[in-house]
Amino acid sequence: MNASVSPSPHGFVVVRGRGYRQEQVERQVARLSRDRDAAWERAARLTVLARDMEAEAAEVCRLAAGLAPQTYENLGKGAQNLLAVVEEEVAAVAAAARDDAQALHDAAEAEAAKIRDAARAYADKVRADAEACAQQLLNTAQATADEARIGARRYVKEVRGEAVGALKETRQRTAALLAAQREEHAERWEAVGRELAGHQALFDARHAELTAHAEGTLADAKRALAEAEEAARHGQEDAEAQAAELLAQARVSEERIARETERILREHEEAGEEMQAHMTHVRTSLATLTGRATAEG
Repeated sequence: MNASVSPSPHGFVVVRGRGYRQEQVERQVARLSRDRDAAWERAARLTVLARDMEAEAAEVCRLAAGLAPQTYENLGKGAQNLLAVVEEEVAAVAAAARDDAQALHDAAEAEAAKIRDAARAYADKVRADAEACAQQLLNTAQATADEARIGARRYVKEVRGEAVGALKETRQRTAALLAAQREEHAERWEAVGRELAGHQALFDARHAELTAHAEGTLADAKRALAEAEEAARHGQEDAEAQAAELLAQARVSEERIARETERILREHEEAGEEMQAHMTHVRTSLATLTGRATAEG
């Protein structure tokens, strides 16, 4: 899973990743920013104070320079000596004041520069720390994303391998099932063929038996007719009666044989139609199973 990246109000990139809380970094950066601003404000106040003191010292020197020198010639020697001492003391105090003002100015400038340098160094350190923290978080997020991508690729490879194996196994099982079905259908076909051959043999035997019986009956009828004709020559009335009886018996036998033959033929035809329907069903089932197995393969 890719780490989400969002901009930070402090000028560096913030990366959301494992083990990172943005609000903690934001609070730390805000605190460092407040400290930096306070340092800058203090430096500014010291700079303004040093400038004010420098201006005030310059104004005092200007006023002192504008005063007319006092000679005090009307005073005595002692007063003049005292005045000289006082003037020397005043000059010394003024020089000391100028030196103190200059020293204070220099110290204020140095302190302001020091504070500015410290604030700048502190700000640079804060920025460097924040950038280092952001870079570390970015590296962590990148490592996490790389690990996730590697895991996902490994999982996809494993799933693909399992799918290929399952497909191969399914094809093998389908081929084995198709071969078993073909073998079973071949055995059924042979059994049906043997059954048809048996029915055909039985039909042929029964047909031959009925044919022989009909031919024998017909021969008997012809023989009886011949005997009747022979007997007719010996007695017209008896012969005619006997001939009529024999003819009636022959007709009854012929009709019975015809009915029996027709029944056997009809049964054979029905058995043949039933067997033909059975064979059609077997062929259809075989074609359906073969087509389905081919589609599944």
